[in-house]
Amino acid sequence: MTTLTSLPALAAPRSTRRWLALSVLALAQFLVVLDASIVNIALPVLGRQLGMDTAALAWVITAYVLAFGGLLLLGGRLADRYGHRRVFLIGTAGFVAASALAGLSVSSEMLLGARALQGVSAALLAPAALALLTQLFPDDAERTKALGVWGAVAGIGSAAGVLLGGVLTATLGWQSVFFVNVPVGALVLIAIPLLITRDGIRTPGRLDAAGAVTVTAALVALVGALSAVEQVGFVHPLPLGLLALALILGVAFVVIERRAAEPLVPLSVFRNRNLALGNIVMLLGGATMVALFFALSVYMQAVLGYDALTAGLTQLPLAGVLVIVAGGVPALIARVGTRPVLIGALLVLAAGLVWLAAAPADAVFVTHLLGPTLLIGIGLGGVVVATTQLAVDGVEGGEAGLAGGLVNTSQQIGGAIGLAVLGTVAGLRTAALSAEGASSAEALTGGFSWLFLGAAGLAVIGAGIVAVWRRD
Repeated sequence: MTTLTSLPALAAPRSTRRWLALSVLALAQFLVVLDASIVNIALPVLGRQLGMDTAALAWVITAYVLAFGGLLLLGGRLADRYGHRRVFLIGTAGFVAASALAGLSVSSEMLLGARALQGVSAALLAPAALALLTQLFPDDAERTKALGVWGAVAGIGSAAGVLLGGVLTATLGWQSVFFVNVPVGALVLIAIPLLITRDGIRTPGRLDAAGAVTVTAALVALVGALSAVEQVGFVHPLPLGLLALALILGVAFVVIERRAAEPLVPLSVFRNRNLALGNIVMLLGGATMVALFFALSVYMQAVLGYDALTAGLTQLPLAGVLVIVAGGVPALIARVGTRPVLIGALLVLAAGLVWLAAAPADAVFVTHLLGPTLLIGIGLGGVVVATTQLAVDGVEGGEAGLAGGLVNTSQQIGGAIGLAVLGTVAGLRTAALSAEGASSAEALTGGFSWLFLGAAGLAVIGAGIVAVWRRD
């Protein structure tokens, strides 16, 4: 079987300036990751100006996540079928246009439509970008280094969203959190055609339309159910009905893929144990990261009284150490292997989260928060790089877009699950403490403590799975 690591040596390179091309691809991925968090800080101001209540504001996030998470597998397969560069450029152009439309929005309906279009475009952009990376760096050692850069960018995007959202909203207004994507995206659109060669001949055959519709509907139903849980609870008919629909559609998708001549997701791809393991850990990692950054931001503002800008600035140490660690992880992987690095990183992340859970309602940043956030940054830097490395290891060249779609889907779905489940746990604990007479700050702190402990538990589970997972 021809794999990404055994492509013919004489194959024409996609670029003569691969590292510069990687930096541009990473810049596009940065926008996609950033956009999932940068909007959070702007929501209160945005809601006042557009007349959106709390329930409507939740859909500013949900509209993006639904489209992004639901269409990622289809986006990856379209990239494999019609060309990775071509689909990447289409996705980037759509993302730029949707961002401009969001910034120009004068009504809630216009904004929500633009956010959904952003998600659709990101679902094309993200898997195609990761597939291009694997083609630019077919050699194991170089690809590991490239994935180190990729992982650092993804981590920075998550951590920097709160900071940039606070700065832009405070200085230029909520519209700027969308407009910032336009010039950066335009730069990507200009640079990529100059740095990466055109795609080869399109893959013949028909796209698995039935599989595409079924899996997209299943993922949208699942993400929708998890988003609804945050608003109406687990036992409400809406999330229960959506979960049942997602299960039915999931079973139907498996049946369709087993019978399809050219399936959207060949189930045989999961025989690659590294790919399967990488996606499982990414699911858990996504749940941990999304819940962490959401809770940390709210804790700092609602409990400690930080303004949006200060809350963002306090996350700079986390982002900085994440970048440093992610840059050094590839060399460590080359020395000791991917799995030992991943296990160690997950345990360090868990230790940082447990430490953070001990922070009191009157925490001082240097005393109570700096240490655990630095430890969390170290853990995240290793987790993101090593997990992505596993998820694309040994995948056939014609399925690189599918592998990119799978790992991105795992992260998005994991994030939705983590925020819904851990957020509900935190809410129940907060309500219980309030009923016992605790102050608002103490109750919120107790709830977030449980959330951080739950996230630490997910990291430990991930480390255990990696330790016992049988190798190829």
